[in-house]
Amino acid sequence: MSSIRFANVLLETNQRSLECPSMYCRANRPVFYRQEEQAWSLYGSGIFDFSTYFNALPVYKLKKYTRAKAFRLHLELLGASCSIAQTIGHVHSVRPEPLRDNVVKVSESEQWQNVDLDISCDDKTVVSGFVITTDGQVLLRSGYYEVEYDGEPTRVELAIATTTFKKEEYVKSNIELIKQSIFESDEPIADHLQLLVIDNGRTLDSNSLNDKHVTICPNDNVGGSGGFARGMIEALEQSVPATHVLLMDDDVAVSPESIKRTYALLQIVRSDYADAFISGAMLNYDVPDEQNEDVGFMTRDGHFSPIKEPMRLTQFENIVNNELFDSSRALSAEDLEDQMYAGWWFCCIPASQIRKHGMPLPLFVRTDDAEYALRCQPEFITMNGLCVWHVAFHTKYNAAVERYQTTRNTLVAQCTTGFAPKSDFLANIHDEIRLELKKFGYANAELCLDALEDFFKGPEFLSKPVGERCFMRANHAKEQLVPLGELEREAVKTIPGFDASLLNPQFLGTDIPRSRMQRIEDYVTDNHQRYIKDSGKGYAVIPAEGWVYPAGMIRDKNVLVVVDYYSQTGTIRVKDVKRYERIQKRYHRDMAFYRKNINRLRNEYRAAAVKWTSIPFWKHYLNM
Repeated sequence: MSSIRFANVLLETNQRSLECPSMYCRANRPVFYRQEEQAWSLYGSGIFDFSTYFNALPVYKLKKYTRAKAFRLHLELLGASCSIAQTIGHVHSVRPEPLRDNVVKVSESEQWQNVDLDISCDDKTVVSGFVITTDGQVLLRSGYYEVEYDGEPTRVELAIATTTFKKEEYVKSNIELIKQSIFESDEPIADHLQLLVIDNGRTLDSNSLNDKHVTICPNDNVGGSGGFARGMIEALEQSVPATHVLLMDDDVAVSPESIKRTYALLQIVRSDYADAFISGAMLNYDVPDEQNEDVGFMTRDGHFSPIKEPMRLTQFENIVNNELFDSSRALSAEDLEDQMYAGWWFCCIPASQIRKHGMPLPLFVRTDDAEYALRCQPEFITMNGLCVWHVAFHTKYNAAVERYQTTRNTLVAQCTTGFAPKSDFLANIHDEIRLELKKFGYANAELCLDALEDFFKGPEFLSKPVGERCFMRANHAKEQLVPLGELEREAVKTIPGFDASLLNPQFLGTDIPRSRMQRIEDYVTDNHQRYIKDSGKGYAVIPAEGWVYPAGMIRDKNVLVVVDYYSQTGTIRVKDVKRYERIQKRYHRDMAFYRKNINRLRNEYRAAAVKWTSIPFWKHYLNM
């Protein structure tokens, strides 16, 4: 039977590991790196539990997705006497459960000792970890899990494709980290990995960064979809063609160990999962142990949604539940199994899928990853330890993305490839325009109509590289926010009796209840801007995020002070019934055009699908 080094025992010294050490090791004594020995010190007599997100072996998933048959733990130790005991987690575990009959005792030694522990597991085992109990200081130099499996390893040539636009610090840091941790290592992946950086901003110095493993590809600013399309083409056409392409955002902190485990997983994957997408988790850059998403789905009302609730990965029960979660039985996505997707912050796609289903749609940003997954309809592989850290989406709300790009692109994708047939994007547009109007967000409501009207221009419009121009126009047209200090001064000057203390986060997420009659009145009048019209009185302070609806706070108001707490910016909105009426008139005109022309548009977009998803189209589009 063959074996493979699947996962290293991981300890790190970066900011995330210092903030959340329990993602790596949960201990009652210090754990620190000793440079002179190039080893980790488990300092003093204590208990060091490695039944954690990164160091508990995902036994259940390995049995499900791979040809794994047996598992073994290898450790190199030096120092005081200690014992190593296997721990397990099963479906009902809330803490690691030691297996007292699977313990290795290690005597004190001034020489490095190799310790092996065969992993005992059954069909109920979800994860397996280990705990080291020491009688004094013990040094840990190396550790890894070995997996025995049927058959021979699958040949894997992995290419990472990351697209960047003027985010040099993120990208340079990740390049250096991957070089040090992978390319300069003696692990097999070093000879079977290429890093392709698609530089949409043309700001990276390719002469200093290029080498035999790293290729910087200067590119026009064609957004994420164009950048990842370029990455796919480069990966398929490199001297040794890639068997798999790992798409990764630029504004992430990478885990090199996640890349190593992805490579190992691909070598032993079962044949019935050979075409699966590996969907790495998005962990919160600012809250490192919080998982925001791994697999998402398109809701019936046209929204992108994670299939799991956020979870803290320093809690053992979440480590277990994360592995056991069955997306096909998720109540939130009931009957929507065919509308699930993997985001391109960390998504490994087999080259066979790219050759079969073609390239992404030319959407610039937003919807491209979801559309591609729904077109391919793959299985999804998720696993503890496969992840990146990404700034949480809710902290960087941008109306140009949410109101223009998303509105336009979901309609385009649905007409072109039948994307998310169970989602009603037209109803979603109606709801979002109405929500913006109720909150006096007139500029952002107009962005939805800009998007709709650009959709009406048909596929010929998007067949040209207009994405950057459209996105810049949307960013210029969206509601412009100013720093909070400037906002406060303007509010004090223009709003009678303004209380600056209401800009405090304590008040931003609050609302007040409405009676049934008030709810009916607000629904009918759009906050008194139609039928029963008035200018309102007073003011309210509300969050800037477009999806927020503090209905009780905003009703009958004349002025809304809008605050984006995360960017420390905001603006003042004033009720404008005339502008409301102009937007409604434009909306009804657009809907009349939609009803008259939608069948023609669907046919035109559908006819463009073969062209848009072809490599020749993209080579022309990208000037390759």
